[in-house]
Amino acid sequence: MEEKKEGIGIESVNNPEVIAAPADFTAPEILYKELIDKIRSYHPSADISMVEKAYQIAYNAHKDQRRKSGEPYIIHPLCAANILAELELDKESIVAGILHDVVEDTVLTADQITQMFSEEIALLVDGVTKLTQLNMDKVELQAENLRKMFLAMAKDIRVILIKLADRLHNMRTLKYMAPEKQKEIARETMDIYAPIAQRLGISKIKIELDDLSLKYLEPEVYKELTEKIATKKSERQAYIDSIVNEVKEHIDDAGIPAKIDGRIKHFFSIYKKMVNQNKTLDQIYDLFAVRIVVDSLKDCYAALGVIHEMYKPIPGRFKDYIAMPKPNMYQSLHTTLIGPKGQPFEIQIRTYEMHRTAEFGIAAHWKYKEGQDGKGGSASAEEEKLTWLRQVLEWQKDMSDNKEFLSLIKNDFDLFSESVYAFTPTGDVKTLPTGSNPIDFAYAIHSAVGNKMVGARVNGKLVPIDYVIQNGDRIEIMTSQNSRGPSRDWLSIVKSTQAKNKINQWFKTELKEDNITKGKEMISAYCKTKSIVLSDLLKTEFMNSVMQKYGFRDWESLLAAIGHGGLKEGQIVNKLQEEYKKKHKKEITDENILEAITEFKDNRIPQKKSKSGIVVEGIHDLAVRFSKCCSPVPGDEIVGFVTRGRGVSIHRTDCINVINLPEEDRARLIDAEWNMTDGKTPGGVYSAEIKIYANNRTGVLVDISRVLTENKIDVSSMNVRTSKQGTATISIGFDIHGVEQLMEIIAKLRNVESILDIERTAG
Repeated sequence: MEEKKEGIGIESVNNPEVIAAPADFTAPEILYKELIDKIRSYHPSADISMVEKAYQIAYNAHKDQRRKSGEPYIIHPLCAANILAELELDKESIVAGILHDVVEDTVLTADQITQMFSEEIALLVDGVTKLTQLNMDKVELQAENLRKMFLAMAKDIRVILIKLADRLHNMRTLKYMAPEKQKEIARETMDIYAPIAQRLGISKIKIELDDLSLKYLEPEVYKELTEKIATKKSERQAYIDSIVNEVKEHIDDAGIPAKIDGRIKHFFSIYKKMVNQNKTLDQIYDLFAVRIVVDSLKDCYAALGVIHEMYKPIPGRFKDYIAMPKPNMYQSLHTTLIGPKGQPFEIQIRTYEMHRTAEFGIAAHWKYKEGQDGKGGSASAEEEKLTWLRQVLEWQKDMSDNKEFLSLIKNDFDLFSESVYAFTPTGDVKTLPTGSNPIDFAYAIHSAVGNKMVGARVNGKLVPIDYVIQNGDRIEIMTSQNSRGPSRDWLSIVKSTQAKNKINQWFKTELKEDNITKGKEMISAYCKTKSIVLSDLLKTEFMNSVMQKYGFRDWESLLAAIGHGGLKEGQIVNKLQEEYKKKHKKEITDENILEAITEFKDNRIPQKKSKSGIVVEGIHDLAVRFSKCCSPVPGDEIVGFVTRGRGVSIHRTDCINVINLPEEDRARLIDAEWNMTDGKTPGGVYSAEIKIYANNRTGVLVDISRVLTENKIDVSSMNVRTSKQGTATISIGFDIHGVEQLMEIIAKLRNVESILDIERTAG
């Protein structure tokens, strides 16, 4: 989806500022043909009428729109649909991919999509539309939008698959955005979307998102990396080919049918290795990976035996993800070996089905519907594949604090954490982060087991609770009904997000009442020391604003957070005061000031002099300030405007903001004039701003500065812009005594060579 907040917006084809479409863009007709060819390559049905209909509707809906690149807008949804077809998704997903922007960007509605297609497709389009903006600037909004994303995923996982395809195409065309937007979007992609792709096991998308994010977040690093790898590309390729040929020969001799290929690891993977190991590219040797894809599980282990006969394996670098799959369903045998020239390289061995799952993750199990019950496979099997998602949904139900939720999600999204596998006494496998201990293991079994844990045995021997679990350990958790629950010290020991969350939940639940009471007392004590009337601040509207800011769903949860130290009472009271003052100012402005103006007009209250050198009719003891939009100086015709909570602002009568004032606000205008004493304007200095239009030439700024310096003018600001036609616009702000002196300066500046025109800023 084209995220408007990110600036990957749409433009009218009639907009002259839109850049011309790049010469190398693919025509929509060709993209559509490629899409149909891809669908027919894996889908058993030849009926593509629904896809054809979606294409025609989207084509017409977007016909007057272009992307920032200048391409017809329809190219974006077509490219997103092509990515979905590469994942071999069902036709409903493809259609939703084509239509994913029509509800937001065109006149079509969700009801119309339901009528033209189906409720299922309308729900998919609506689900993606709701995920349009993940605001990275505000922690609370980001967390709340993540909650929505996970709920949408739980409702129909295809929503996030369409969103990932949308984001991938946006990343591929990110070069047309401004540099600051590129970094913002790339950071969001690396923090949120790439980890989600990883969690869903879609390495095909995850790898490309990572590499594209690196390209814009670390452009210099990325450029250096690509150049260095390209320098010895032929040499490296020859080395990989030699290993592949050697491996193929031995695998063939063993009678194992297999497909073997080699590759250099992707850029982001190499970069992380360089950062984590503090090494240069030349010091990283295992840049290569050889993949062996076989027909059966038995062939995987047979091929492994052949490989270990050929090359010397590096101890501790063998991982069996077939017997113990990763949480995202990934299965493969990994082994790192010493090559013929002493150079390490990795071999991955898997079946074709495992390879499909490794590439497409959850998408590999989303079968087309025809001839099958539901969405392919049993419901329980699909549920198992979404264990992580269901776990996240459980977390978000329990949490009232958005910041804590976001922190847990980001920790759980750690792309580089390795796993350790341990067994229960009955032989069940538990997958935990490397460095986990028996407490993590206990909470992986069940919250009640963790909360009542008093000790642990590993491989039959008693161990301390901070024992680091090793692969293959058999762990027995000892519990007691007399246990008082977890210790706060455990939070600094455990490694898994799941355990931290469950321990925190225990403390919040068990001690919530105490924390609420403590929080109330802390706020009350703070207000007493500062002589603040707390009852004035505890109004529903002020409390709601504070809860929204800090991401809480109810006031008691916020008080509990203060009680257990998650928030400072001072920051909450200060925020309440801010809200109170906003409301107070508004009430004074609307009721009192406007009433004073009306009273003056009816009763002709005498004029009142102001220290500012301005006479304002009918208003006594009210702050007067000069507006920055038109910068009035003595001698200008002026008018007053009663602002909301900031007194009267003085404008020139020719100020654009005054001229274009809405009718309902014109009641706030009030007569004002300069305070003339013996026919003279008030003393003092006033800010003025002028715009100079000039032909761009070397030395024009020097000449302008010389005039100002010679006339003892104090310049406060200067801004220069140059158009493609060579015309410079120079905005200068300076202090002046009155309009006569200003006119004199403008007259002298007009004599400077190359100056075309000079005007005062008028709003």
